[in-house]
Amino acid sequence: MIPRYARPDMVAVWSPETKFKIWYEIEAHACDAQAKLGVIPQENADAVWKAKDVEFDVARIDEIEAVTKHDVIAFLTHLAEHVGSEEARFVHQGMTSSDVLDTCLNVQLVRAADILMTGLDRLLAALKTRAIEHKDTLRVGRSHGIHAEPTTMGLTFARFYAEMDRNKTRLQQAREEIATGAISGAVGTFANIDPAVEEHVCEQLGLTPEPISTQVIPRDRHAMFFAVLGVIASSIENVAIEIRHMQRTEVLEGAEFFSMGQKGSSAMPHKKNPVLTENLTGLARLVRMTVIPAMENVALWHERDISHSSVERGIGPDATVTLDFALNRLAGVVEKMLIFPENMLDNMNKFPGLVMSQRVLLSLTQAGVSREDAYSMVQRNALKVWEERVDFQEQLLADADVVAALGVDGINEKFNMDYHTKHVDTIFARVFKD
Repeated sequence: MIPRYARPDMVAVWSPETKFKIWYEIEAHACDAQAKLGVIPQENADAVWKAKDVEFDVARIDEIEAVTKHDVIAFLTHLAEHVGSEEARFVHQGMTSSDVLDTCLNVQLVRAADILMTGLDRLLAALKTRAIEHKDTLRVGRSHGIHAEPTTMGLTFARFYAEMDRNKTRLQQAREEIATGAISGAVGTFANIDPAVEEHVCEQLGLTPEPISTQVIPRDRHAMFFAVLGVIASSIENVAIEIRHMQRTEVLEGAEFFSMGQKGSSAMPHKKNPVLTENLTGLARLVRMTVIPAMENVALWHERDISHSSVERGIGPDATVTLDFALNRLAGVVEKMLIFPENMLDNMNKFPGLVMSQRVLLSLTQAGVSREDAYSMVQRNALKVWEERVDFQEQLLADADVVAALGVDGINEKFNMDYHTKHVDTIFARVFKD
């Protein structure tokens, strides 16, 4: 996580100040529940709330931890400095460090998911706007990087919208999966703390009690969360790669907005490079590299070890901060993206009429020609278009076998572009459902 690829709201989720504030709330709410159960005096629980508006001193906590070599103990010591040693003596009653650490981590991941959801919504809105704008803007479809059949620019944007909409559903599920807390004590047996404390703390923090924990919340939940972030990152790259392809000089069907004063190259003043979408491809790699460590964190020794801890201190902020930045960068690219319809038609006509080959093939089979013979008849004319850049329609009209099967009018009718766009409205209704 570096400032260049970070936005303030997501960075704040992972700041030490935010972490310690969540730790404090966990401890304070636990004291309330303990007092209600009669385990600790009410006045001690009330005293903990004296620190409600305190800005915890990160440097002081670090100073204490340098001696204790334990971050939670360092925090509790600092809390007692604000609340008073006598008043704070029941804080953390019956709890273990993971109760605080794991519950806090999940609160942070939930908050991060909410911010990511906002980014996804912005991107979805941008994709939908551009899809509707270019619903009927013809461009050639490509498979294997080679001209295939006509499609529309609107369908390209709609395809990406549908993919991101699936990602929104996945993120909602991942948020639900991760929104659990555990205040169950050492090895998760509640031997020294009542389950009612866990229920109260979770309710106050917007979490669900973990059905069964050990000394930690099960890491399959976190693996699923980071896997979803990896899928979203891959979808971002999917869109970015298409835009990068469109901006290639030989294609130039779309391009990133190039602002006044922007420079594309230190050496070549003519350059307009797709730097934002290339950057997104790189950021996607950073997010995906957090997925495997999250998967490997699932397997811990017995009731717990801390092999997962150092990993999560890194991948939690790194993945969410990077993905938040990437979502909003991509949304900005799509919102301001330049589209060149004339170039799309020019590209489609580089090999005149060739994109209609399948329609001619099917018409020949419907006219009684065997598929093998029909394929041969179409291909021999199509190859001339590839090699000589002649017009495919004219080649067919000069082929006696094709004319005999389809007739002149039948051949000419096969080059109507509307044939390929007749179901665009149906696809749009399926994607946008309105």
